[in-house]
Amino acid sequence: MRQSNTYIIVFSVILTVVLGGLLSGVSQVLGPAQKKAVDLDTKKQILGAIPSEKAALANMTAEEILTRYSEVITSEVTDYNGSLVTTNEKGEPIVAENVNIEKNYKKPAEQRMLPVFKYSADGQEAYIVPTFGAGLWDAIWGFVAIAPDLETVVGVSFDHRGETPGLGARITSDEIQERYQGKELYNGQGEFVSVEMVKGENNPESNLGANKVDGMAGATLTANGVNSMLENYLGYYQNYFDKNVKSGSGTMTMNLENN
Repeated sequence: MRQSNTYIIVFSVILTVVLGGLLSGVSQVLGPAQKKAVDLDTKKQILGAIPSEKAALANMTAEEILTRYSEVITSEVTDYNGSLVTTNEKGEPIVAENVNIEKNYKKPAEQRMLPVFKYSADGQEAYIVPTFGAGLWDAIWGFVAIAPDLETVVGVSFDHRGETPGLGARITSDEIQERYQGKELYNGQGEFVSVEMVKGENNPESNLGANKVDGMAGATLTANGVNSMLENYLGYYQNYFDKNVKSGSGTMTMNLENN
């Protein structure tokens, strides 16, 4: 039997309202759990930039990871000019862990908020900074731990959204990430050059040196994305290091009240 147009319209409106209400309810119920999962994953990646911490993460529960994070990490936020930022335009506190790096990536570099995570544990200290960029197919990101001398990479943790398995997706592997440990961010003339992943794989050490790491076979475009990501973001933080660390005003002293 044919239904009238009025019936169809009313039925569609009711169905839309009911489904919208259900989706809204599900979102409210799942929202806190999703936020907690994202927070845990972010803190795992930050800790994972420190090789000794990364090795321990696999055997830790979620609560143990969060506890460890609070024990060894403090954080602050800087702007592009290297000035510390503590509140937003509404006067609300800015928390480094809540800064959305992907959303900031869409803004001009001069308008971005740049979180800094300070690691201190068992006599080891490091500055950990986030990075974000574009791989072959989609977004890539990571965290880079830098020694207090501001010249040496302690470790990295990389992730991606859609790189090719067995090729560009290898940036998440220990094999690739370990290549960055101990690499230098400055050349012999004291100029910032970042760390570059070279083309091809199994390159002789003589082709690498202090500022380059071996590449990934068949993943040149992903490697180029990683190179650009590191050069850009580590470059953005130079003003912060110049103003807050090299000047002597910065310190690695832990202040757990800020965490």
